[in-house]
Amino acid sequence: MKIIGIIPSRNDSSRLPGKPLLDLGGKPMVQRVYEQAQKSILDQLIVATDDERIYDVVLAFGGKAVMTSYKHTSGTDRCLEALQKMEENFDGVINIQGDEPFIHPEQITQIAHCLQQKNIQIATLAKAVLSKQDVLDVNAPKIFFNEQMFATAFEREVDFDSNNQYYHHIGIYGYTSKALAEISHLQPTQNEIKKSLEQLRWLDNGYNIQVELTEHESISIDTPEDVKKITHLL
Repeated sequence: MKIIGIIPSRNDSSRLPGKPLLDLGGKPMVQRVYEQAQKSILDQLIVATDDERIYDVVLAFGGKAVMTSYKHTSGTDRCLEALQKMEENFDGVINIQGDEPFIHPEQITQIAHCLQQKNIQIATLAKAVLSKQDVLDVNAPKIFFNEQMFATAFEREVDFDSNNQYYHHIGIYGYTSKALAEISHLQPTQNEIKKSLEQLRWLDNGYNIQVELTEHESISIDTPEDVKKITHLL
């Protein structure tokens, strides 16, 4: 099974404009994400962008990039256009968040292995939440799944119960190429709009989302304050 990793990257972030080109210890963020993803078992890796500055920077550090439409409203849609522009055929796609410069390569590999199983349409990751404060953080979606490890719900707000084990959703997705083409044509559902969680559109339309557990938390850079928090990691 051939799997491509795609890093959707746009320059027009509302909370941190120019985020992909943000200098982190002498390298732009997009380069740090790319270099981490390269350490996984992907057959191909590209950046999908709508900005020529990002495109040029990726090529300058030796990466691969493709220009996509500025009209896309989600990384999922951008991934599909990038996939369609590839000369090679790929069986699976991993959507790698462009604002996680410390993404663990094994998480990408974990998703790739999941996609290689039979009857998997979409795959994602979950990490156990250890504190009540983290559970109640509405900016960190929680994921719920059944005994077969298929997602049953995604929630921002939950009624905390100390007897329950909660899991953060780690926002990396793997899709079969067929599933990606299908979900990109789905219309937003009321559930998705209410909770601002795109993955609910897929659940609401009957798609199975396989969940794998990870011990690694994701560190995303969304605000200037986030940059200050990760300085010691560079």
